[in-house]
Amino acid sequence: MSFDPGMLHNNGHTAFANGTAAGIRETGVVEKLLTSYGFIQCSERQARLFFHCSQYNGNLQELKIGDDVEFEVSSDRRTGKPIAVKLLKIKPEVLPEERISGQVVSAIPTHLDGKSAPGQVPTGSVCYERNGEVFYLTYTPDDIEGNMHLDTGDKVSFYMETNKHTGAVSAHNIVLVKKKQMRCQGVVCATKEAFGFIERADVVKEIFFHYSEFKGDLEALQAGDDVEFTIKERNGKEVATDVRLLAQGTVIFEDISIEQFEGTVVKVIPKVPTKNQNDPLPGRICARISFTDKELLFGEKDTKSKVTLLEGDHVQFNISTDRRDKLERATNIDILPDTFHFTKESREMDMLSAQRNHAVRIKKLPKGTVSFHTQSEQRFVGVVEKEATAAITNNKSASPSKAKEKEAEEGVISYEDCGVKLTVSYHVKDLEGAAQPQAGDKVEFSINEVKRTGQQSAVTIKILNRTVNTKRLLGYIATLKDNFGFIETANHDQEIFFHYSELCGDLENLELGDTVEYTLSKGKGNKVSAEKVTKVVAVNGVGQDVGETVMLGKVVRPLRSVDPSQTEYQGLIELLEEGKSPLAVEVYVHQINLMFLLMHLLYNDRMAKLTVPLLPTCTHSDGTKCQNYSFGIVGMANKADCLQKGEMVKFQLCTVAQTGQKMACNVVPQRKALVECVKDQFGFITYEVGESKKLFFHVKEVHDGLELQTGDEVEFSVILNQRTGKCSACNVRRVSEGPKPVATPRPDRLVNRLKSITLDDASAPRLVIVRQPRGPDNSKGFNVERKTRQPGVID
Repeated sequence: MSFDPGMLHNNGHTAFANGTAAGIRETGVVEKLLTSYGFIQCSERQARLFFHCSQYNGNLQELKIGDDVEFEVSSDRRTGKPIAVKLLKIKPEVLPEERISGQVVSAIPTHLDGKSAPGQVPTGSVCYERNGEVFYLTYTPDDIEGNMHLDTGDKVSFYMETNKHTGAVSAHNIVLVKKKQMRCQGVVCATKEAFGFIERADVVKEIFFHYSEFKGDLEALQAGDDVEFTIKERNGKEVATDVRLLAQGTVIFEDISIEQFEGTVVKVIPKVPTKNQNDPLPGRICARISFTDKELLFGEKDTKSKVTLLEGDHVQFNISTDRRDKLERATNIDILPDTFHFTKESREMDMLSAQRNHAVRIKKLPKGTVSFHTQSEQRFVGVVEKEATAAITNNKSASPSKAKEKEAEEGVISYEDCGVKLTVSYHVKDLEGAAQPQAGDKVEFSINEVKRTGQQSAVTIKILNRTVNTKRLLGYIATLKDNFGFIETANHDQEIFFHYSELCGDLENLELGDTVEYTLSKGKGNKVSAEKVTKVVAVNGVGQDVGETVMLGKVVRPLRSVDPSQTEYQGLIELLEEGKSPLAVEVYVHQINLMFLLMHLLYNDRMAKLTVPLLPTCTHSDGTKCQNYSFGIVGMANKADCLQKGEMVKFQLCTVAQTGQKMACNVVPQRKALVECVKDQFGFITYEVGESKKLFFHVKEVHDGLELQTGDEVEFSVILNQRTGKCSACNVRRVSEGPKPVATPRPDRLVNRLKSITLDDASAPRLVIVRQPRGPDNSKGFNVERKTRQPGVID
């Protein structure tokens, strides 16, 4: 194909075959490159264009196949075909060269036979987080390193790759880092004050769990229960989360042989374990099994015989094989009768006591055969004078195994026997049921007397009725967590804890600000909590005499649910009246207070019984006075709103019926901010909440279904996710639209130039080559290396 550069230009301007002006730039990829020409595959459309190397602006030696270029489209006047001119190499986007950590969000779909879905190339997707945002990339089976199948939730690492034809970014060289954590099973082996331990069924190991991770009735959880859980790593240690009960007998640790074997005890369990004794199976039995001599381990729980084992005893047993590590041990060990016939031993029955003679070959008797005390058959009725306390674990210990316990304190019950007033002590362990009696409660009990000392104590104690804390109180739901919440008192000055197990009704119908009725009770550590919580018909929770005046204020202290570090429950609003400066408001409040004081001094006799209602004030750093009003969850117009410190609000005043206190009510935040960006189904607002200066919102929260654009001014509310602790925007309303992008007009010089261009080929100037150019050495064309002409020097 011949090419004549002189056929392209008319007075320095490029023209298309169809008569349109040049200037539109396109992008493409160098597909073929020869000595003096090449071809480009367009990125925006399906086209393959010819280009001459003289049209490339740059070092031709650096241009390679696959490079991204930018160009204009012109036409060859000889053939009329479109060609690329004014080529410029584009610097490729620099993607991260390091491996990116992410997670599989959608695995490649497959049929049951493991083959890919027919008719299309199967794809999956992975995601990764960068600067607080989550990005999604696709991948194909060819992008996975090694012959493996990825599942949703697997942790992976990968590189990013850009398709030069489409510009799409995808993941490749995907390597599996960690498989998705599966559910594990185990048995609860220990329970403490606020945590416990689970013996795992997959490995010989115990794992820690906190009671907040147990999904179920915590009161019913006890040692020996079968559970399932998920393992997560926190602070470098594995812990069990999402713990749930299983049916009893689901978890099996070992398989016990049906066949019984006989052997001889060669090592017994020590009577007093030493400090360095860490072996849970210290005993040894030698037996011949399958024509092979074996030594089997055993522990205290493996002895079935009522008689103490000694070395040389002839025993029979079963073999237990642990499913986790295949460890074999002897269990159900029972001494054979021929052992005593051989030793001629005799048996005696007595109670163990501290004396010089020591007992050997101890036989366990049925429970209740030997008794140290007697219990009265008569039941007594009395009143609790002093409450008993249980042993309290010190959770401040660095390790659960090193936790120290405080000794339990006994309580006192007063009662009458034959007209004589008596008192008797009792302990928490002698109570019937989980409820603990309080001072003043009426109880029924029996008396237990120790035979040797004659000391008496109350046992099998049952609560008949309670005389305190039975009054039903009113409150308002202030916080709702996963399995517990808090109630704001009727005085709006504090919050009371309650567990969902104490809720009478459906939890799904309970919302923030709902009016409830409850009873106070004391739990472990004398902590006050609410029980028998019942939702009632809404009452006037904000108080009486709600003022009509709407005031402007600033939040100087949020609610404790927003900032748990503060000690006060109530929030605080500083008054800033509209149309007046803060200083004018402070002077006004000071004048009112001064007026009431003067009236009280001048008319002391007449107003001796009146109370001076001084308005609450505070002091600024410059010594000026300000006026503050407290508020609770009921005083907020939107109960789910999350008021931050420093926010401007509008509110009204009301009077609390119980205390007569003036409080803020109908509190509405005055928030306005700009939309920073909008993604597919969510966006961000330039509003600072906590440590983040971007506030997340979902498009479903935008009123009237409007499509927000970057720069729009919006009003919104802020809600706090109790589970994650993060805030987001809701009730988003657009106040005003942002500035629309305006196309920049062409300069006047270009407009005038276009008007002067003549598109008639007959009148257009032409460039005619008189002779072919020759170099200094009389060779055709120009050499690659050209001599640079020095100023003032003639060649």
